[in-house]
Amino acid sequence: MTAYPPHTPPFRDPHLPFAKRIDDLLSRLTLDEKIGFLHQFAPAVERLGIAEFRTGQEALHGVAWMGPATVFPQAVGLGATWNTELVRRVGEAVSKEVRAMRAHDDRVGLNVWAPTVNLLRHPLWGRNEEGYSEDPKLTSAIATAYTHGLRGDHPTYWRTAPVLKHWLAHNNETDRATASSSVRPRVLHEYDLRAFRETVEAGAVAGVMPAYNLVNGRPNHVSPYLREHLRAWTEEELLVCSDAGAPSNLVDHEHYFDTHEEATAASLRAGVDSFTDHGTDSSQMVGRIQRACEQGLLTEADIDTSVRRQLSVRFRLGEFDPHHDPHTGAKDFDTPAHRALAQEAAEQAIVLLGNDGVLPLAPDTRIAVVGLLADECKLDWYSGTLLHRSTPLEGLYERFGAERVEFAEGVDRVRLKTSTGTFLHVPDSEGSEDEVRGADGALDPALLAGRTDLPPLTTDATGTEFALIDWDEGVLTLRAPDGRYLSVAEDGYLRASADQPGGWVVQETFRLEPHGSGHLLRHLGTGRHVTVAADGVKVADENPETFEPIILERGEDAVTRVTSEADVVLVVAGNDPHINGRETEDRASLRLPAHQERLLRAARAANPRTVLALVSAYPYAVDTSGLAAALWTAHGGQAAGTALARVLAGDVSPAGRLPQTWYENDADLPGLLDYDVIGSRQTYLYFEGTPLFPFGHGLSYTSFSYGDLGVRIDDGAAHVSFTITNTGDVTADEVAQLYTRAVDPALPRPRRELVAHRRVTLAPGAQEELSFEVPLRAFEFWDVTQGRWRLEPGPYDLLAGASSEDIRLRTTVLLDGEPAAPRPVLQRGLDGADFDEQNGVEIVDRTRTAGDAVTAAEGRTGQLVYRDCDFGDGVTEVTALVSGEGAVELSLDGGAVLAVLEVAESDSGPYDYTTLGAGIVAEGMHDVHLRLRGPLRLAHVGFSG
Repeated sequence: MTAYPPHTPPFRDPHLPFAKRIDDLLSRLTLDEKIGFLHQFAPAVERLGIAEFRTGQEALHGVAWMGPATVFPQAVGLGATWNTELVRRVGEAVSKEVRAMRAHDDRVGLNVWAPTVNLLRHPLWGRNEEGYSEDPKLTSAIATAYTHGLRGDHPTYWRTAPVLKHWLAHNNETDRATASSSVRPRVLHEYDLRAFRETVEAGAVAGVMPAYNLVNGRPNHVSPYLREHLRAWTEEELLVCSDAGAPSNLVDHEHYFDTHEEATAASLRAGVDSFTDHGTDSSQMVGRIQRACEQGLLTEADIDTSVRRQLSVRFRLGEFDPHHDPHTGAKDFDTPAHRALAQEAAEQAIVLLGNDGVLPLAPDTRIAVVGLLADECKLDWYSGTLLHRSTPLEGLYERFGAERVEFAEGVDRVRLKTSTGTFLHVPDSEGSEDEVRGADGALDPALLAGRTDLPPLTTDATGTEFALIDWDEGVLTLRAPDGRYLSVAEDGYLRASADQPGGWVVQETFRLEPHGSGHLLRHLGTGRHVTVAADGVKVADENPETFEPIILERGEDAVTRVTSEADVVLVVAGNDPHINGRETEDRASLRLPAHQERLLRAARAANPRTVLALVSAYPYAVDTSGLAAALWTAHGGQAAGTALARVLAGDVSPAGRLPQTWYENDADLPGLLDYDVIGSRQTYLYFEGTPLFPFGHGLSYTSFSYGDLGVRIDDGAAHVSFTITNTGDVTADEVAQLYTRAVDPALPRPRRELVAHRRVTLAPGAQEELSFEVPLRAFEFWDVTQGRWRLEPGPYDLLAGASSEDIRLRTTVLLDGEPAAPRPVLQRGLDGADFDEQNGVEIVDRTRTAGDAVTAAEGRTGQLVYRDCDFGDGVTEVTALVSGEGAVELSLDGGAVLAVLEVAESDSGPYDYTTLGAGIVAEGMHDVHLRLRGPLRLAHVGFSG
């Protein structure tokens, strides 16, 4: 045994394994102290010399919320690079800045809540900007790289501790705290779990954050999947941190439990270890946990399990070994290397969608730059504050010279006339300091208040000319000549005070509503109308002012004025990440906002050599025919403008690739809440239409040829190799993509599925051989008849190319596997959720703790099909385990109804099941068809006889 000096307890001994040290520390903590650790803001334990600890530091594409930091491209832009090594370096830079900032500000936490690995299943999801891709393989590859960078490469001590967001099947902001994602087993295993699983198995993840939504009727914060799947993927102690306010949602919004004590206990037993609720005030959650213990809902052993997981993270972060932690004293912040990396990432994220040869631009090109985002460097909710700023206009000035660049923003310039004939006026605020929202940092930026140090708007005879932008659906911003946006502070007065629209509730957006011969001006943040009072212009519930917008210049007229004499017109269009598509708000449509369509049409009409640069957090359905070229990039961070200019000039050949399908129109999309990617044919994996631009698409300034495809099957893997040659005259990157597809599957399988990719740089004439090892498990699917993965024997195509639709090489291999077996319904029956096909059905929770059932969607008749059911020598009875009231109708092979099992009336709860029975005669192989009527829940169907 090791002897310790009296003053050195074992938990302080760096030579002991972490597990033994945690055991020792746990034994020294009182129950109340341990309970205190379970809130996001864990207090210090001074008697043991333990510091306070905070879970959660936002770091999605740079250190967020804590003031100035290096701002990298949005996550979807990092996904568009398809470059894992680059993303690893970005993660490394972010984690170094976390450490450097913490050295000066202990509010900065080392438990970082990043990355987001939710799959970009639906392009109207408001948080599209936060994910990497619609594809689980690409998502996990990028996420793994980012987490490895965040973690660092020291074998013992982590630079930061990454937490993956948001577990699970979370792609809607609409009703996000109460909506349930209906996820069939195949989609669960083949799609939603995969991105999490492969990232966790890679070994650089400290935990996950459950999402607000429910999955199959059960809140994610009490999901059995945390235990059944997540914790089975690794031997590391994973810390599960609740999303903000989600513990209270279980009672207050979801009404899943009657009391907060029950809800909190259920969350903790399911695997939630840290409760993010009530901000910095831990007393509410601590009280709930204490009462849950007093009521026998929790034991001290339950508490110990969660505290152990948190302590495991804290030990790995070096908190208890400051002299051994190699990351202590990190100073890398806003370094030249980080600035260069931000530019490199922004360059690699740019996707060339189309090009008739106008790009790259010659050095002496005269350029007209127009568009609402031409002189913007937009941030999103999870950005840091900019230390450096580069807009497309600034980048072009720098690269081509200001004398060769003309600019028109394309805003509508207006005055707002009141009913008395006066105009809205912005008083002089000379001498006031410019302020950037969040520059000083905030643990919760949602609490940042608007400015009240500036004078409110008034009215006068001439008024102020405002720049009006319609961001679509009638959502407007109004900007004063000094660049400040009209905003409303807590006192209700209108001021020209905001550097940009922003905040948890945006206070800079308005809507003009027709009223009589004029318009009312509604402030969207408060829902109130603007009124003119003696002490200034403000929002109020009464006496709304009627305004007449006087248009001084339409945006398209300004565009026409500067474009006709240019050699090339660059239209920079896109979104503001705080408006119409963001956290809490899904988009309504794929279309480009009408205001920006007007500008694009005007530019194209004035000059056929028009190039469209879309700068957006998500795809658009935009007509690019007739354009000389089109590009897309996510909001690219601090170096976005420089990066775009360098790509346009040909200093860098574009090689970004689309990380999600771009659909032609809204009619191609399923419902936002339809999570059945197989049944509704979603994403490139299953979509059978013609996309506007396919997954993986992106052009170059050079050309590449593919050849020499070779495949060898051994050692449980397909070993694939092929060559790529740069056949053009420009050094450039190519993103080689390898897909597979089952040639003749028995069940619906992906049209093609990404299994590997690599981004390579090739000089003109250079050739490189790429080799990939694809494990045979990549060819498997989830067999619902057996509840496990299965490799179906037969032919599989291997497809190599430049996108999911631009396939250059293909070959077919025959794989041995496990033949399909019929469903042994006599032995196992049919679990309701293990269907092969469904229509009008939702999966719901069988009990509050585990299991699935099925029910008809509200107002519909549910239909279920179970293929290849083996009734053997015959059955004479069917039983159904159900709750609620309604009917189950059974038929075979789509024929006549053979049995009806019905509960006419029931006053029992949704988890009070009863078994119904009916006679039936069947033998041999059949497809079972079930029809569900009414709100009945079906858990299981059995057969006997």
